[in-house]
Amino acid sequence: MTYIQEMKARAEALKKQEHVRILALETSCDETAAAVVENGRKILSNAVYSQIDLHALYGGVVPEIASRAHVEKVSQIVEAALKEADVSMDGIDALAVTCGPGLVGALLIGVSYMKGLAFACRKPLVPVHHIEGHICANYLTFPELEPPFLCLAVSGGHSHLFAVEDYGVYRLIGCTQDDAAGEAFDKAARVLDLPYPGGPRLDRLADEGNDTALRLPHSHTDGKYDFSFSGLKTAFLNAVNQQRMSGEMMPPADLASSFRKAVCDQLTDKTLLALKDTGYRKLALAGGVSANRRLRAQLQEACGQRGIAFYCPRLDLCGDNGAMIGSAAYYRLMRGQIADLTLNAMPNYSLI
Repeated sequence: MTYIQEMKARAEALKKQEHVRILALETSCDETAAAVVENGRKILSNAVYSQIDLHALYGGVVPEIASRAHVEKVSQIVEAALKEADVSMDGIDALAVTCGPGLVGALLIGVSYMKGLAFACRKPLVPVHHIEGHICANYLTFPELEPPFLCLAVSGGHSHLFAVEDYGVYRLIGCTQDDAAGEAFDKAARVLDLPYPGGPRLDRLADEGNDTALRLPHSHTDGKYDFSFSGLKTAFLNAVNQQRMSGEMMPPADLASSFRKAVCDQLTDKTLLALKDTGYRKLALAGGVSANRRLRAQLQEACGQRGIAFYCPRLDLCGDNGAMIGSAAYYRLMRGQIADLTLNAMPNYSLI
């Protein structure tokens, strides 16, 4: 019996098992993260090594440095996750790894490590899409949440509206036509000379400012539910440069607050329109930008006014983490979706 034949048989048997524990690894960017998750809903451990200090000097993630840090830390983080969960590899039923999208070097570290571990320990290996992991972080915060629902997934590289029709079944409703919301926040933060990571720092600064101080344009897209942040980002850069040249700078908090409002308003407006047109009565928020205080509050208030249930991961699950990958992997495993040893990193991996 070949490895993949043996793993398919093991995966089939796990469908009937009452408790399934998955060891999951996430290395798509600048966090080395591992977790043990039970039945896709219960976190037994969640270990994360952040590389923020390594990249702060450069004002952003340096792919080569990120890959080297993953190589140095991956074994330690996996061991930490097992220790925190108080289980050995014998107590793990399956493995999971982010295979894309992300930085190709960083992804390769995680995929290579987990393929080796899966083969050595004879465990099924589940490949997971990074954004699907973010969506599934909601299952860890709200065990009662079940599809179908609408999900706004926003991060440094993605701004998507998905109809989550079933576990592992997604339909794209809308997406960004250029820059992602998280990238726009980071670039705006850089314009304001905020240190890396800029997005969260801009969010905190914006709490202190007047969000009507600077008028910014509303974007227009061909797609009814699509987003566009490139023009908004350019308009903000030009406004700040003009103020600097004239010597009449607005307070940075006012600028940050105005920009945050423009981004959050666009995300909220398009999401509410999609909710109205599709008829979904549940909305989930996902991705790194789901930690943005204004976006969380704005969507929660809007949903409350319309009688729509709103879900958002707790803050420690908004960023990249292994637990979200373990949650997504469970539902993939229950559908028999496992990888063979030819699995490779897929930096442009599509969820749809």
